[in-house]
Amino acid sequence: MVLSLGGLHTVAHAQSLPDFTVLVENVGGSVVNIRTTERHRAARGNGAPQMDEDMLEFFKRFGVPIPGQQSPKRTPQQPSPQESEPQQRGVGSGFILNADGYVMTNAHVVEGAEEVFVTLTDQREFKARVIGADKRTDVAVVKIEATGLQAVRVGDVSRLKVGEWVIAIGSPFGLDNTVTAGIVSAKARDTGDFLPFIQTDVAINPGNSGGPLINMRGEVVGINSQIYSRSGNFIGISFAIPIDEAIRVADQLRSSGRVIRGRIGVQIDQVTKEVAESIGLGKPSGAMVRSVEAGGPADQAGVEAGDIITRFDGRTIDKAGDLPRIVGSAKPGTKATLEVFRRGAAKELSVTVVELEAERPRSAPVERNAPKPPAVIGLLGLAVSDLSDAQKTELKVKNGVRVEAIEGAAAKAGIREGDIILSLDKTEITSVKQFEAAIGKLDKPKSVTLLVKRGEWVNYIVIRPAR
Repeated sequence: MVLSLGGLHTVAHAQSLPDFTVLVENVGGSVVNIRTTERHRAARGNGAPQMDEDMLEFFKRFGVPIPGQQSPKRTPQQPSPQESEPQQRGVGSGFILNADGYVMTNAHVVEGAEEVFVTLTDQREFKARVIGADKRTDVAVVKIEATGLQAVRVGDVSRLKVGEWVIAIGSPFGLDNTVTAGIVSAKARDTGDFLPFIQTDVAINPGNSGGPLINMRGEVVGINSQIYSRSGNFIGISFAIPIDEAIRVADQLRSSGRVIRGRIGVQIDQVTKEVAESIGLGKPSGAMVRSVEAGGPADQAGVEAGDIITRFDGRTIDKAGDLPRIVGSAKPGTKATLEVFRRGAAKELSVTVVELEAERPRSAPVERNAPKPPAVIGLLGLAVSDLSDAQKTELKVKNGVRVEAIEGAAAKAGIREGDIILSLDKTEITSVKQFEAAIGKLDKPKSVTLLVKRGEWVNYIVIRPAR
């Protein structure tokens, strides 16, 4: 019998594809559907288009205003008859953590819910109690009164490899126990302060939220949480919360109902390659401090805006996203050693971690209408003025000069009038006279790095002098 080359290729290709059937049979019983209700707060007869609950869940999840919907206008004596009964709010997914009825899902699935119902694969439905939800990681734990349940096996995320096959089981658009498959596209994607997400190409749609991401060993390695989409539906990029991070959050939620994190009181940003080279850091690593909370732990430790934090308590900070995760895992009250890179040299500081609280509103940028000098000065195209003691106090700086006018190289680099120049290359700026002297010593063809404060933030700006 003769087979065509095309036929041989097709057989070989088919044999190389994984078979998910046994995997789904073994794990599917641990996946649940989560249905939530809430008191009806908006009238449907106000011109809003009719939408099914799945589409409403999508709009709510991704922060898109519901078209045509507005708050009802009623007097206290005229309550809506619909407010007396809970209305279905949305659907999501989850999975059983242990046989005693603890279920893990996303925080956004249960947020604002009046009631939460969990449906098992055998169609038994239970009213669930929310044990705790953490918005920062989008992890929640709910409890149902049941025993002898089929719990998931938790996998080792460190063993997960890019290119590895994974599957998702959930309830997209309310379609229970839907299985989709794909591969791990990337690991440690920085899309949030406290989580390095797993990126996959597994099809995830509204309703999949909270369901498990499962490896070929039948172990849960993540919680399906987000998609990247312009339409609201899957287009090939989805994100899952690593299960090791989620379990740490879940343990705290189960023990105390909330998550306790540490903070040191800094606002940070990435270190670019250009900035790293210009300040002598070498490679772009660490977290650049853009502002320091007055009176906070970092301020008391001596951290300054413009410092590059390279290590925290002996752990290397490779990128800015590492710092909030490492500090967040530190217990409040812990004393740790910070290593910072400042003006060309490494420096160690001792900091005491405090508890992270709700985000505080940022102060408005300081603005003034200072008179402009008649001409722009210097090689960089900058005119600057000294700061009075009152201005330094108001701006919360020790030294620096204020930019009064710009042109040429400085304008191209993005310097603005009102910026405060704190340092030039590795030299701290204390006055106009000193600033002019420092410019006079510059090697004209080389670029210059300024540390600039704008409002409440600082940043490094590299200026290439005109030739």
